[in-house]
Amino acid sequence: MNLIFFIDDDLDVLQINKKYFTNAGYSVQVFDNVKSALNAISKNKPDCIILDVMMPEIDGFDALPKIKNLCHCPVIFLSGKDSEDDKIKGLLSGADDYMVKPYSLGELAARIQLQIRKNTTVKDDSILNFTPLNINTRKHKAYYYEEEIALSNKEYDLLLLLASKAGQSIGYEEIGNTLYNAYIDEDRRSIMVLTSRLRKKLGLYTGLENAIESLYGKGYRFTLKRG
Repeated sequence: MNLIFFIDDDLDVLQINKKYFTNAGYSVQVFDNVKSALNAISKNKPDCIILDVMMPEIDGFDALPKIKNLCHCPVIFLSGKDSEDDKIKGLLSGADDYMVKPYSLGELAARIQLQIRKNTTVKDDSILNFTPLNINTRKHKAYYYEEEIALSNKEYDLLLLLASKAGQSIGYEEIGNTLYNAYIDEDRRSIMVLTSRLRKKLGLYTGLENAIESLYGKGYRFTLKRG
């Protein structure tokens, strides 16, 4: 089931969209401000985001780069601004599509479906396969067969680093430099906690319990083999 986020300060619009798209078979979350949406995006990875342009505090144009920094899913702008300049600005700012209010729910549904389909049509080289674990580097998601493993952004980044160098010893300094752009000795504790969380999540799945091996005093090694 695809997860879609609606971000709009109009509560009536949010409820109408939530009802329509829930009935259409989507998992839907709605947010009436950008801050709460960003918090949710940092914890979950939606398949598509529908973002209103004109909102108080943080508008859609300012919100978009923050969203793209957290999530690589498609973003569709909704706006009452219908000038050509506004549409061009929206698309050039990084949005995947731009719709003008008022809009047809059916057309919006078609555009969402199209964007999700485009985003999930990936090349073979974007998949790291360690059957039963698959890492989709384009979508920034990990799967146990077809089931998505719920990972935070940092957990995913750590998994990708270890898996991309499967069988090799990865030290704390390399992990810190990759994940935090720098490393000091105090970071070791944070890395150990992050790795522990990741190992616990992987350990819930048969065959992934020992995917990450601890190398005492050195770092970690990813033990699964490419399949």
